[in-house]
Amino acid sequence: MHGYRPRADGGIVAAPEALPAVVPDGETRPAQLGWLLFWMSGTLTAFIIAALSVRALSHSLNAFETMTIRSAGGLVILLAMGLASPALLRSIKWRHMRLQLCRNVAHFGSQICWTVGIAVLPFATVFALEFIIPAWVTLLAVLFLGERMTATRASALAICFVGVVIILRPGHEAFQPAALLLVLGALLFAIAAVITKKLIVTESTFSIMFWMNLMQLPMNFTGSSDYAFFLKLDAAMALPVLGIAVAGLAIHYCLANAFRHGDAMIVIPMDFLRVPLVAVIGWMFYGEHLDILVFAGAALIVGGVLWNVRGEAQRNSAIMRAAPGRPLIQPAE
Repeated sequence: MHGYRPRADGGIVAAPEALPAVVPDGETRPAQLGWLLFWMSGTLTAFIIAALSVRALSHSLNAFETMTIRSAGGLVILLAMGLASPALLRSIKWRHMRLQLCRNVAHFGSQICWTVGIAVLPFATVFALEFIIPAWVTLLAVLFLGERMTATRASALAICFVGVVIILRPGHEAFQPAALLLVLGALLFAIAAVITKKLIVTESTFSIMFWMNLMQLPMNFTGSSDYAFFLKLDAAMALPVLGIAVAGLAIHYCLANAFRHGDAMIVIPMDFLRVPLVAVIGWMFYGEHLDILVFAGAALIVGGVLWNVRGEAQRNSAIMRAAPGRPLIQPAE
């Protein structure tokens, strides 16, 4: 979600470290495969640990209480990192607070939707619907950031929409209304991502994550059914409490580093492994049904995202050939 800065006309320009791994002739540079595999393994592990932790805590805590633990734990970890490296603390700035607040309200809503979804829906359905986030980001960039709706973007959005319909199956007996929360959550997360692209111009990643946890802590705590809920925590809940706090930060960190060591055409298909992995875990430990239509819908969504990424990479390559040195427009990822 990071590594972008806005152009004067409202579009998005990739910061130097976020440029796609595409050379002018359109060929992809060899990815640093070892590091890419390392960071993607970390991302997949963190996602699964977070999901398992939320499911375990859902028996005793509501979604707001679970996310209160995530925010509080994340804040403690960040402060510990800051004390170990004071330069990180100095990177925290009191500026653009209105944007920070808007981002964190949207992100707060998305996290609550995700947490509720994890508690009541099969893991595979939750993780599959998360892949529509890039499609929402693309649409929001066109509507609010002045980016152009190209044929590639339109066709990619259509493919993603078909994938969502296949997963949701409205009107069918398998339709689960709670799944609509995941669609809403993906939209809210996309809004947070678009705002992040503006904040990253002047704000460090550490600063953004610090304000995220600090602002969302009271938001989550306000939704608690019992303000003394932390007194209900016992030794049996220690692992999921630690899991949601650590994994919540590790997801952001590992995925960002994965994109630094490989382009989206490699990272996104590897990220798709979340769906079958978590589906097998849900089947083994929770007796969840392995639904082939969820896999089919997820594959379509990922296909639509990759189609958009490929189109943007080709467009960037053409721009570089026609006007060397002109800033590239990064696909909304």
